[in-house]
Amino acid sequence: MPTRSQCPISNVLDHVGDKWSLLIIRDLMFFGKHTYSDLQNSEEKMATNILSSRLEKLENDGLINKQIDPTDKRKKVYSLTPAGVDILPILIEMIVWSSKHAPDLNIPTELVARAHNDRSGLIQDLTSRLLA
Repeated sequence: MPTRSQCPISNVLDHVGDKWSLLIIRDLMFFGKHTYSDLQNSEEKMATNILSSRLEKLENDGLINKQIDPTDKRKKVYSLTPAGVDILPILIEMIVWSSKHAPDLNIPTELVARAHNDRSGLIQDLTSRLLA
């Protein structure tokens, strides 16, 4: 993808600057979703054409991998690449921000507490789990 600007924030937004891409990454990262149907069944009810296009873009950008499901050759299994896992601290920050500014949301209090008390340990533990 050609770079629009030399700004690092713009660069991140070029890759994951839309709601749907971040929600796909969230589902892969936190909710153990790995198939197209898993992702489609998220509570946000993403349209199939959007899901397909975002999966393709995330794969082309090197943030997710797509492989054939070894148990069912008709299915594809999606997973985060190391570059995709590196988005974890951004999502943690978004969760912490939401806990402060929208406390009525369904936010795991243990996650927020650990983010406040041991953010680097939390990120290291989650990263290890995701890359295992």
